[in-house]
Amino acid sequence: MASTGAVNQRRQNLIERLRTLFEPRPWWMNGLMLFCVYMTVIYMPFDLFLKPVEQDQEVWFGFTLTGWWAKATEPLHWLIYGAGAWGFYHMKSWMWPWAALYAAQVAIGMAVWVILRGNWLAGLGVSLPFVGLTVALWLARPRFDDGALTRSREEEPAESSSPE
Repeated sequence: MASTGAVNQRRQNLIERLRTLFEPRPWWMNGLMLFCVYMTVIYMPFDLFLKPVEQDQEVWFGFTLTGWWAKATEPLHWLIYGAGAWGFYHMKSWMWPWAALYAAQVAIGMAVWVILRGNWLAGLGVSLPFVGLTVALWLARPRFDDGALTRSREEEPAESSSPE
């Protein structure tokens, strides 16, 4: 059985790893990164390989594709979410402006999707959070710097096993 000290040390190591993982980004960007990871690792493989073609739906610019047309476009969504997960994790410079442009496409798509079902006001309301996200991503350009994340991690003091 592990000693209390060893358990506490493992807990501290885990907390430190999580802090290192999440500190470089604002909370909302960490949320986007985790969403992209979920979509890449869990949802898209299920959608592509396990969901029956008859149940498949993909939405692009507010227009719903079903069946084989949906199945055929799923790899593109998978690629987008995978690139987003990688890009947010490493804060890659190519994420700006692409993340903002994709969020704008989602905002437009949400509005069109609801408006096509007959409700203009709801369509505009549903798209507003994505418009806000688009603006936040557009203004986040300075955060997307390939080297900034590496430099911030290199500046952290190295752990030492002996007191100085």
